[in-house]
Amino acid sequence: MMMVLEERPAHVSMAQACRALGVNRSTVYAWRKRQDKRPTESSSSRRHSPQPRALSAKERAQMLEIAHSEPYRDQPVYEIYHDLLQQGIYLGSLSSWYRQLREAKESGDRRPQRAPQHHAMPRITARAANEAWTWDISKLPTMRRGHYLNLYVVLDLYSRFIVAWMVSHKENAALAQQLFQEAVDRYGIPQGALTLHQDRGSPMIARSYLDLMGELGVTCSHSRPRVSNDNPFSESQFKTSKYQPDYPGRFESIAHARQWYSTYVDWYNLQHHHSGLAGFTPEQVYTGRYQAIAQVRQRALDESFEAHPERFIQGRPAVAMPPASVSINPVQPDDDDPSPYSVVNFPTLTAASNTAAKSTLIFKDLSESG
Repeated sequence: MMMVLEERPAHVSMAQACRALGVNRSTVYAWRKRQDKRPTESSSSRRHSPQPRALSAKERAQMLEIAHSEPYRDQPVYEIYHDLLQQGIYLGSLSSWYRQLREAKESGDRRPQRAPQHHAMPRITARAANEAWTWDISKLPTMRRGHYLNLYVVLDLYSRFIVAWMVSHKENAALAQQLFQEAVDRYGIPQGALTLHQDRGSPMIARSYLDLMGELGVTCSHSRPRVSNDNPFSESQFKTSKYQPDYPGRFESIAHARQWYSTYVDWYNLQHHHSGLAGFTPEQVYTGRYQAIAQVRQRALDESFEAHPERFIQGRPAVAMPPASVSINPVQPDDDDPSPYSVVNFPTLTAASNTAAKSTLIFKDLSESG
């Protein structure tokens, strides 16, 4: 049909011929375009003909022979090319050298490369104070441009209570060892009772630091490389501190930083109504005093309900309690079989309950001298 259209009489237009044959003109134009792009025998032979500027087989063999010779067999292509060039020998461009060795499959890595590492996701669950701690180091800018102080903060995972902190000029494993040696002694942590989570900074993976943790019976857990949310509780605490209205932004000296953080830690532990703890303070959860405080809250809610029950459309209110367990990377449960390791529970305490836990608040500012 297309040949009929091409061989139509001169007085018959393309539109008339297409209407007579029932063919769309766009179909004809598309067919013509495909015919124009189809390679002819002469063009195909030209495309596969040797490039006149290409290296000859003898020249390519000479390049490989030199690359295999004793002086150059262990050298990269870049070294071979420039060493020959400074001797006044030019056999081809640098890209030609790479091309010849690549075609000979001799341009790859000489030594076996380490395979990609797969790190297990850290999973930690705490159901009581001093079962798991998490810590990190944050940089504190000073008035001197480019000079930073280092803030070490150790957080109890279950209660978010800051158990120890330190401000230092340096960030190293020796200070980390001092921090945890004193913290474990101060809180009387028994062997094998504590899990310590951290990221992979140089102080956290130093051999001397890990050896000390082994001697203290502390189980170490590490975040995965380049995963920003494997240590969320420490990161959240740092954000809380740096978003305080009176945060200096830049500190005048290490004494200024220690003074400010001492005041902040007192507020954070003793006065901060933590959203992750149902509005209780870290100290109240750490010491167990939240049980008695929950009774006071419940009585206030009960009195308000008795006076105005119509204001509580969901019925009698109950005080929300801190989570029974706190996890880093909790296991996600199946819909049909929820797991206690992955479900965050918020038990309630009624006004009839009268149990209250009593404990002594222990806190120490760990800061090295100098």
